[in-house]
Order: sequence, then structure tokens, then C-alpha cells
Amino acid sequence: MSFDLVEALEILERTPSVLNSLLQGLSDTWLAGNEGEGTFSPMEVIGHLIHGEKTDWVERIRIILDEGEERTFDPYDHDGFREEVKGKHSGQLLQKFHRLRVENLRYVFDLKLDEEKLSRTGTHPELGTVTLGQLIATWAVHDISHIAQICRAMARQYGDDVGPWRKYMNILNR
Repeated sequence: MSFDLVEALEILERTPSVLNSLLQGLSDTWLAGNEGEGTFSPMEVIGHLIHGEKTDWVERIRIILDEGEERTFDPYDHDGFREEVKGKHSGQLLQKFHRLRVENLRYVFDLKLDEEKLSRTGTHPELGTVTLGQLIATWAVHDISHIAQICRAMARQYGDDVGPWRKYMNILNR
């Protein structure tokens, strides 16, 4: 499978609904667990996704289309979401993520991206030259990656409780 804008947007459009179905109304114990030190809980993943919607994806699209490689992307603050989640419940965060994603996808749709625009380049602070198509493909894979991360973190909460079946639970044996 090669990158296709329509197919990437299918993923990006669905992520808020997937997360809402998976997480809305769950108890705090499900939402606060993680995979170990240095990993995100489901609540933190939502905060991280919100932060990306506000500071990363669309901002980098704008830079590519308006300035190209002349301006290097600002480095992404992987912990910039921490204030976003303080004192919030999952419903508030899920709603906010949904609203931001709808706004950002509306912006992308309005760009009427074609092959020429998707091949335009920008400069990532670590990776160097990247195309707009690569950025959007990464955005979709980033969503899928965090959905998987949420599922792994949740499965880990019962990791010891599955007893001998653990050997069959690939999600617990990563």
C-alpha cells in the first residue's frame, strides 16, 4: 500500500470516534494506567494528541506550503500536554480533541491538496527534508500508533491477572 491522501484522511477522521468509543466513561483506573516508566497513560495520550493538534500537524503543513525549506519546523514538545490534562476528565479531553481534529481536517480539505502540493518540502529539525505527503502519512500512522499504545496500556492493567494465559497474550509480551 502506498500513501493515498484520501485513505490517510479516513484514519484521521475516525480517530476521535475510535478514542471516544474506547475510553468515554471508563473508570480512572483504566485511564491512568501505562506500560511502565516513561510511557503514557490513555489520558496522557489524549492530552498528547490535543497538543499535536494545536501545535504540530497543521502548523507544519502551513510552514511547508508558505515557507518551504526556508524555515525549519519548531521542535515538538513531547511533554507540552501535561498542563492540558491537569484537572480535566476524559470526556472534556475527548471533546476537545474531536473539535480540534474537525477544525484541522476542515483546513486540510480546504487546501485541495494535489500531487504537486503533497511533494512540497519542509525541514524537520532532526530528520531534515520531508514532504507534505510524508507529514500527512506520519500523522495517520501517529494516530494508529497511539491507539495501539492505549490498548497495550489498558491490557497491561490485567497483565498479572490472566495467569498462565499470558503466554498467549501477545499484547502483554512486547
